Amino acid sequence: MKKLLALLLLPFLSAHGNPRHFDLSNRTPDDAFSASRGFGYDLGTAPTPDKQPFFFSVAVPEGNYRVTITFGGPTAGDTTVKAESRRLMLEHVLTAPGETVSRDVIVNVRTPALPPPPPNAPGGTAVALNDREHGSFTWDAKLTLEFDGAPLVRRISVEPVEVPTVFLAGDSTVTDQRWEDGASWGQMLPRFLTGVAVANHAESGETLKSFLSELRLAKILSQLQAGDYLFIQFGHNDEKKNWPQTYVEAHTTYQAYLRVFIAEARLRGAMPVLVTSMQRRTFDAHGKIRNTHGDYTAAVRAVAAEEHVPLIDLDRLSVAFYETLGPARAHFAFGNHGREATHHNNYGAYELAKCVAQGLRTADLPLAAHLAPDFTGFDPAQPDDPQSFHLPASPLHSDVRPRGN
Repeated sequence: MKKLLALLLLPFLSAHGNPRHFDLSNRTPDDAFSASRGFGYDLGTAPTPDKQPFFFSVAVPEGNYRVTITFGGPTAGDTTVKAESRRLMLEHVLTAPGETVSRDVIVNVRTPALPPPPPNAPGGTAVALNDREHGSFTWDAKLTLEFDGAPLVRRISVEPVEVPTVFLAGDSTVTDQRWEDGASWGQMLPRFLTGVAVANHAESGETLKSFLSELRLAKILSQLQAGDYLFIQFGHNDEKKNWPQTYVEAHTTYQAYLRVFIAEARLRGAMPVLVTSMQRRTFDAHGKIRNTHGDYTAAVRAVAAEEHVPLIDLDRLSVAFYETLGPARAHFAFGNHGREATHHNNYGAYELAKCVAQGLRTADLPLAAHLAPDFTGFDPAQPDDPQSFHLPASPLHSDVRPRGN
């Protein structure tokens, strides 16, 4: 399938150069993205002498792309790279005056379109997006790069690539949160992996049932193939009895739906991986995290054991993380300026992504061979100091809270 896709892409890309090269040092702010040009600066931004964040987009068909970025300029630079809806790809690429540095990242691009079903067969032709997803870089037909910090970028090259893909299915605690100050571990995970693509299909407010009815799983399955991975983390919304359309009971329907996802992945030769939901920030009088998920995390562990599926126990890892920070400091990991108890900010999402990365190694997954060279391991009982943590923020902000709140 991926080889066929690459062949189909060649005529499109060859018309523009294969790979396509963009020399940003020769471009002006007038080189804005347009459908007719097919590339350019986006969201009204462009490189500035004072090194403000900017966006650059390239129109491409959906698929995986190797993006080679050459950094540097006449002055010192400190560039952080995000892709699509704030997926962290590279952080703090430092360049001295006159120095150039090249780095590669793998970016997954997708649209809502689905292969049409045969005549008279059930199905659909597109994912049922919610109103907050319209206009997002996640679902459009272009590859968008965001450069933050004090960015200095000279050149960008884009070419289709055939690599294993890590598909993420989940809810708001996994999704690529579109705006500051929210963030989730799924959008931080690419920074800790190399040589693979991360396709984050998680979305706020989702459940196992809605992921099926909205054709989100169908979208994943249309691309999933042997050698890929499907990470599955649900529970935050599935456990809500006040959502009767999507509520599932922990030890019956919840486990049954998890088995459906597992079976569909295995049918295509992909490896399913179960992830327990992280806990909420709910401390008791003794400074211990209270379980707000009932039997749901235990149900995931049981399915993982019975189906012989790798498990990343983010429930227990998050408890160790929060309790190390303690009631007085745990708010530093949460969104809405610390007022959230469920959703995270950049720091919290980054630390939880480290938990997942460590989980790959602990579970001895083949994917662990793709961990970034600078990832030396992580103990959630010894997290990074939240007050010294610094990840350059995106210029995209919103007070809209994630769906499911």
